[in-house]
Amino acid sequence: MQENSIWCFIVIKMATSASAQLSKVVKRQYMELPQGDNVQAMYIWIDGTGEGLRCKTRTLDSEPKSIEDLPEWNFDGSSTYQSEGSNSDMYLIPSAMFRDPFRKDPNKLVLCEVLKYNRKTAETNHRHTCKKIMEMIDHQIPWFGMEQEYTILGTDGHPFGWPSNGFPGPQGPYYCGVGADKAYGRDIVEAHYKACLYAGVKICGTNAEVMPAQWEFQIGPCEGISMGDHLWVARFILHRVCEDFGVVASFDPKPITGNWNGAGCHTNFSTKEMREDGGLKCIEECIDKLGKRHNYHIRAYDPKGGLDNARRLTGHHETSNIHEFSAGVANRGASIRIPRTVGQEKKGYFEDRRPSANCDPYAVTEALIRTCFLDEEGDEPVDY
Repeated sequence: MQENSIWCFIVIKMATSASAQLSKVVKRQYMELPQGDNVQAMYIWIDGTGEGLRCKTRTLDSEPKSIEDLPEWNFDGSSTYQSEGSNSDMYLIPSAMFRDPFRKDPNKLVLCEVLKYNRKTAETNHRHTCKKIMEMIDHQIPWFGMEQEYTILGTDGHPFGWPSNGFPGPQGPYYCGVGADKAYGRDIVEAHYKACLYAGVKICGTNAEVMPAQWEFQIGPCEGISMGDHLWVARFILHRVCEDFGVVASFDPKPITGNWNGAGCHTNFSTKEMREDGGLKCIEECIDKLGKRHNYHIRAYDPKGGLDNARRLTGHHETSNIHEFSAGVANRGASIRIPRTVGQEKKGYFEDRRPSANCDPYAVTEALIRTCFLDEEGDEPVDY
């Protein structure tokens, strides 16, 4: 090596959590200790914001084989935006169980519904009504697939890998991109993918998105209520993976203002009738019903009744205008897209591109069933 050689090192300092700096090697020696017949069950629930997740763990004497083997539990709702301090006990009702990819077998992740002190459903427990609606049309065998977009941020809210005092190059090379200058944070994506597969979550794919540090994973096909169960657990796993890496997963539908794509949760939907020969007629009938109930769906498609989506659905950056309903074949600027192959084969599914990245999948899938197959009209859901 010549003495006059000049070595340049470019270090991008990202704001990461203090916990991420703790030694994982030291932690590993404890995580590998035997636990006998005991099982750690991490109970997970949606908090009062309608988009935040909470969790806590309890010890079980043996490995649960089904939901029926899991006990109810409780928590302090006054600390999760779900009750007042004077009457704060809330109930956790186990609803879906998965393998735990962090503690590994035989430990479990347990997704729960939340009930209030009087055993009535909490305001943000949309699973309860969704399950009832799904059971009403289970003969239709409804399938869903949801495309979850998200953005990786530092703990200071700055997009991962972006210059601290500027912006990366304009959009174009990042979608499905390969290379250190195009794919920001792939380690997180790969870790999340494997963790979901281990857990039993029906993750079917992933890709880098249009904005740098923005990614997408797809969940499905899932039948009925399981769509919401699998997407919520996939989100929880992503948050935990990001926690280990010291960064943040954001589901904000428009994390960066300006000429940057937002984040959605495009929802693909079909029933047995749609998937059979001539199913395009049923698809077109559903789209016609959706067009007459646009405002109801916009309110159901983000946790703030449409206010979050208003920042994203502008008619630009591959979105439709929030105030208008549209549909088209292979049109990514429409409210509803019919894939080109569906138009050619006259059967299949359609994609609702309106749901925001932070939507509640229970609310989204329920709304589609209510409008398309229960023939509801108007801006309010029917109480059955």
